Amino acid sequence: MSLWTLNRATKPAEREEEDKLLDVRLQASLRSVFHDSLLTDPKSRKVILVEHPLLPLYIKDTLARILFDNLQVPSISFASSHLLSLLAAGRITGLVLDCGHLESTVLPIFSSRPLFPQLRTTPLAGSRLSSHLRALLLLFGTYLPPPTSLSAAANIPAANRSTRVPEEVLTDSVIEEAKTRCCFVGDALDASDVRMMSPRDDSTELDLPPSDPAMSESEFSRVSADIDSNFSSQHAASSGYSVVSHSQVNSDGPRPGESHLQALATMYTRHSTATDLHMRVDPPPSQQTGTGQGTLIIPGWIRERAAEVLFEGGDVDESSVAEVVLDSLLKVPVDLRKTLASTIVVVGGTPMLPGFIPRLHAELAHAIMSSSSAPSSRPPSRPGKQRPAPYDRYAALRPLLPYFAILNNPLPQPPASGSASANAGRAPAFTPATMAWVGGSLAGALKTGGVEVPREKWDADEAEPDEDEAVVVLPEGILRSPKSIIPDWTRTPLSAGAPSVAHARPQVTILAAAETVVGA
Repeated sequence: MSLWTLNRATKPAEREEEDKLLDVRLQASLRSVFHDSLLTDPKSRKVILVEHPLLPLYIKDTLARILFDNLQVPSISFASSHLLSLLAAGRITGLVLDCGHLESTVLPIFSSRPLFPQLRTTPLAGSRLSSHLRALLLLFGTYLPPPTSLSAAANIPAANRSTRVPEEVLTDSVIEEAKTRCCFVGDALDASDVRMMSPRDDSTELDLPPSDPAMSESEFSRVSADIDSNFSSQHAASSGYSVVSHSQVNSDGPRPGESHLQALATMYTRHSTATDLHMRVDPPPSQQTGTGQGTLIIPGWIRERAAEVLFEGGDVDESSVAEVVLDSLLKVPVDLRKTLASTIVVVGGTPMLPGFIPRLHAELAHAIMSSSSAPSSRPPSRPGKQRPAPYDRYAALRPLLPYFAILNNPLPQPPASGSASANAGRAPAFTPATMAWVGGSLAGALKTGGVEVPREKWDADEAEPDEDEAVVVLPEGILRSPKSIIPDWTRTPLSAGAPSVAHARPQVTILAAAETVVGA
């Protein structure tokens, strides 16, 4: 269960109730961190808050209020997760891609200074991968219900018991386990292989499970947030997997609304070498009549190609993870592009999929080269005139193609330049999901955290509220804004460049006290 959501109520009464629930959840979680996990007294520990650049300000205010007023911590330092991840890689300049659950965010950093105006995001992340995997399993997966008796398990063949996957089986826990333990990212297909095939293929004869009444693609892609995740961690630990010798992909012919998907399934099946997997799942409540657990058959091509949704771009609002990296590079100054392109760091939970980072490097090169070969669809402006040249989106980045390098690439390509050979795969072998935590530990040990807010300053601001504090007036009431002492880049003017030597601020000496990293 998540601590908060991005959908905040607009009415003051409902928002106040949500804030109270958020206080209770965060207070319980932070107390568990200090008292159950760290076994330490929060009054003697400084805290570094690892924050996302787009973390809502009211959540930061709630975290600070609980840490100061409830847990009595001496100070809080706010540090960007992208910057800490870059520090964990041993660099202070680079381009950091954080592919998390809700969104993928790219932030350029130069000399430990995040360039927030050049930040770019896309909703293609772990949540979209989960919903896409659920839709593929509903369309092409196979479910074997538990046999009604022990004799039926021995006498009735599995092909006679197979059905389409019930929607109740694919709980959030099952989808998460299938994504983390079964899926991987395959290599990009060649342009000659990516073609529309006939949905009907008479050369392959496969036993097909009986299908339910036809449903639309939107219904299959629907993600239900009300499904109870009753698949406990004990079941997840005891889930067994077995390799199937043949594919169970439904390819007898297109059902209504499935012709395009069937063609893609046929193409991916022909070019996939991954095996199908058997996954033990709990049967739906309406079918609790058998013995034991049911079996979910995950086709091999789904395991390999479910992550293709993250690399399919072309949409203005939903750029692929490769396009959002290139778009961020186009926004930075020209003299920084080469340095940032050769120092890319990929972090987050979604890059934990095997093959994700090497595929991202290949997609970056493909996106840059394919933009020049795209034919122009614009007609000539006047009769007899030549057709206008096609729009080359990434023409400015094409000279930098030999310099592209990902620091934490486990399988770096042969270097095409000196900077690429010096950077590709040179980062310490930390998992992408733990890079921010490692960077937070380094910042705490070296006393180089972000902007520090001591408790004395917080208490003084509590006693003397700021008269110029902004007030948001709503039609149904008045709500106060979060505290102004909390650092936030969205409401402070950004400097045009580095401060001069004469006006540089003196260094702040931090007391030699242990610091604890708490992520938000």
